[in-house]
Amino acid sequence: MAKQIVNRVANSVLKTIDLEELYPLGTRVAFDIAPWLQEGIILREKDFREAVSGHPWEQYKNQYVSIHCATDAIIPAWAFMLVSTKLIPHAKKTVIGSQQTLETILFTEVLNTLDVSQYQDSPIIIKGCANKPIPAAAYGMLISKLQPIAKSIMYGEACSFVPLYKN
Repeated sequence: MAKQIVNRVANSVLKTIDLEELYPLGTRVAFDIAPWLQEGIILREKDFREAVSGHPWEQYKNQYVSIHCATDAIIPAWAFMLVSTKLIPHAKKTVIGSQQTLETILFTEVLNTLDVSQYQDSPIIIKGCANKPIPAAAYGMLISKLQPIAKSIMYGEACSFVPLYKN
């Protein structure tokens, strides 16, 4: 008589959290203001304001936009803020900073609203190997939310994980 194959992972009490499933859907755009600077480093207010007012902002409709300067120019804060005022009516979200900053802020918003009550007193695996750009900070935020309530926290896959915390 052949032995029956039992999927012990499927039958376990382990709960898996995959941050990739929480990834906010939508197009990400990095908006660089460097082309609007003279020689990529000098901001001339009149020219900059003209470039901002003549730009087709509607092309960023429902997109996540990070506003940055790709050169080492010293840019006054108002320049980034001015660009933000034009993007806000169109974009889903605007952030002054890098794409990484944008992803971190998006995950902060997602994780702040995540209901973790279902993980109370449970062993939890935080899934690794994402195909989407999950910022490292998101893992830290998730641990901060889970540690006070979890029985244990692991990272990886059920078949091979790294233990992180045990209550």
